[in-house]
Amino acid sequence: MHRAGRAAMLLSAAMAMGSAPGGDDPLTRPIAADFAARWLGPQPPKRIYGNTYLVGFRGMSVALIDTGAGLILIDAALPQSVPVLEANIRALGFRLRDVKLILSTEPHYDHAGGLAALARDTGATVVASADAAAVLRRGQAGVDDPQFGDLPGQPRVRGRMRIAHDGQGIRLGQVTVMPLATPGHTPGSMSWRWRSCERGRCLNMVFAASLNPVSAAGYRFSAPEHRPAVASLRRSIARLAAVPCDVLFTAHPDNSGGDAKFVRLEAGARPNPFIDAAACRALAARQSRVLDERLTQEGVPAR
Repeated sequence: MHRAGRAAMLLSAAMAMGSAPGGDDPLTRPIAADFAARWLGPQPPKRIYGNTYLVGFRGMSVALIDTGAGLILIDAALPQSVPVLEANIRALGFRLRDVKLILSTEPHYDHAGGLAALARDTGATVVASADAAAVLRRGQAGVDDPQFGDLPGQPRVRGRMRIAHDGQGIRLGQVTVMPLATPGHTPGSMSWRWRSCERGRCLNMVFAASLNPVSAAGYRFSAPEHRPAVASLRRSIARLAAVPCDVLFTAHPDNSGGDAKFVRLEAGARPNPFIDAAACRALAARQSRVLDERLTQEGVPAR
């Protein structure tokens, strides 16, 4: 590993312990440092396929796409992880000012807490659904979020923001990223899909937002007033199962086995373990079972 890679790994270890290098920066102050450390295990930045890379952590995915006219990031992890993400981008030979767009999957602190700092440091435009954008501007989830009351606040995004609309492509350079609305886990959850090519073979790439029914204590998905959230989750799960999908990333890689796939790729496994045309369908089936189990626990008969 070259010097930049070693530096990123060392810094990642420091972030996992909740420490922050240098002076106090309000946009990178740790949130839930002890709890978040389980997500921030160091992971070297690595090209996964074609122009698509992972630059995040063992337990938190952050994707990077080189469009030929600038970089697109998907998600930003936590505030305290921003120095690591920036070091990982540089370790691949890119410049921070090359980041033009940062796409948000969901406006929770573990995936969007780093958006404000990354947008400031890169000058990039943050792209999110309308519902998510409102949360990102406030820095706090709304009462319509199943986890409302349990989520800490996060740095407010004050820079440029663009609203993504389901199915309306966002083009930068040679890449068009398609927003795929997948609400339910949060009202504003958005998944993203694009194509990456390598040696003349182009694959369908998907970065899926969380689709699991996580909630604050006392929240019941089976309550009549929360039936729309359940319906949203079922529609989102069905949409994910139906999209063209050759390579799948999930916001938390363990939701889709991405953590194990990365370890195998890191060790030189061939063929590429991330290439799996059944990955989205498998994730959808798993999340459907998780939702059914949650409703059963709440006393709703199985479908």
